Amino acid sequence: MTVKDILDCITEIAPLQWQESYDNAGLQVGDLSAEARKTLICLDITEEIVDEAIAKNCNLIISHHPLIFKGLKHLTPQTYIERAVMKAIKHDIVMISMHTNLDNSYLGVSRVLADKLGLKNLHILQPSECEPELCGAGMVGEFEKPMEEADFLQLVSEAIGSPCLRHSALTGRKIQKVALCGGSGSPFFADALRQKVDVYLTADIKYHDFFLPEGRILLVDGGHFETEQYTKELISDLIQKKFPTFAAVIAETNTNSVHYFVSKK
Repeated sequence: MTVKDILDCITEIAPLQWQESYDNAGLQVGDLSAEARKTLICLDITEEIVDEAIAKNCNLIISHHPLIFKGLKHLTPQTYIERAVMKAIKHDIVMISMHTNLDNSYLGVSRVLADKLGLKNLHILQPSECEPELCGAGMVGEFEKPMEEADFLQLVSEAIGSPCLRHSALTGRKIQKVALCGGSGSPFFADALRQKVDVYLTADIKYHDFFLPEGRILLVDGGHFETEQYTKELISDLIQKKFPTFAAVIAETNTNSVHYFVSKK
């Protein structure tokens, strides 16, 4: 089995042409024709992730976020990106990334988050023009029964394992129809309003954006890593379903770059 076989397995639901123009999904380091013996699946590639791959004898790393996002002008030990690339090359490790092509898939990042929350009747928040039923940003779904805002926030906190959630002013209304987008979904706030949802859950919301709801909906920031973390399970499940005997392991290294201080007072 080759690296290309594994790549093709994932791109069946998330073709590379679905990635955004600014993105760099696909092969990052190595040769697609190389034999794939064992893969490590992660959200981000760091030096520690490469070390884990080496320790577990993985010659393939599959990440959600691309390690190489902008062009590299040199390979020196100056940055963690360059050091990770150098170490991967030294140990003959191939790297591929499935980023906005997987974000834009109906079966991708936001779909997994919606499933974790137990939402039903799912459809894409901002459908693409080319394949509106299969490709686009975010997801919209419904709970079978409405719930209080505090109960929704508790559900999200437990589902994504976040110690705290940032949100706009409570509306005082119950939550039933939900829009969400794993990762940075602020650009799709207007789409959530047009869908007449009760709440929009995403990440990387700026301070002034919390004024935008004006009591119409609840806006919740669950954190970038937290709302995308189940992408690892998604990739693993895709590979295991098609290649049941192939060794695909989810990384144990925590690559969340954001840490929280929770006061005990």
